[in-house]
Amino acid sequence: MAFIKFLGTAGARFVMMEQLRASGGIWISSGSDNLILDPGPGSLVRALSSHPKLDPTKLTGVILSHKHLDHSADVNVMIEAMTAGGHKKRGAVFAPRDAFDPEPVIQKYLRNFPEQLEILEEGKECRVGEIYFTAAKKMLHPVETYGFNFTINRRTVSFVTDTGYFPEIAEYFRGEIMIINVVLTERKPEVFNLSVPEIEDILAALKPQKVILTHFGRKILLAGPQEIADRLSQKFGLEITAATDGMVLNLD
Repeated sequence: MAFIKFLGTAGARFVMMEQLRASGGIWISSGSDNLILDPGPGSLVRALSSHPKLDPTKLTGVILSHKHLDHSADVNVMIEAMTAGGHKKRGAVFAPRDAFDPEPVIQKYLRNFPEQLEILEEGKECRVGEIYFTAAKKMLHPVETYGFNFTINRRTVSFVTDTGYFPEIAEYFRGEIMIINVVLTERKPEVFNLSVPEIEDILAALKPQKVILTHFGRKILLAGPQEIADRLSQKFGLEITAATDGMVLNLD
């Protein structure tokens, strides 16, 4: 069985702090391999309270797109769970260099717990079991940040994470399924997060089979994420969905 589960769809700090949406990150599963991408605050609890339960002790990989706390606050507990508190040297951790130094979010004492510790760089190809992914592009964000292209059960999935807009986004992320973080309703270049008009710019250059919007800011929630998705669907003739907390995308 292969699937992606949204343990949280909160974007930016205020939605996270008020838990207007959960901030648990994204669980990726294929066969016996289980990854957690961007385990923000509450990721452990969201996994364990999921139906059916997702067992963090069965993780085989932990990935950070970047070190901001809405993406990384539970990264250490997830590494602890994956490795049984360091008693089982197993699994892999992937993160940008600045997640380790000089202001680390991954604690030094547990860096020897996983079998594999990888520093992400643009273009780096990675593998966890039968799940393959590439740190496709270094994004425009205040800290070192990467978007990803995954191959999961022969399906290609692109993750466009937090970034300021740049015209080449469509060149780097061409998965048949696109998962895009959209925080803003209007363009704010100084914020370095994508807005709805910039999502339109990206989709005008692409024809993916499916688009999922997630990581919503407060104004997106007020406007209605699914209403925005429906409008974009009508405009571009694409299947576009606004993720909800706990939503599952089946990849079988």
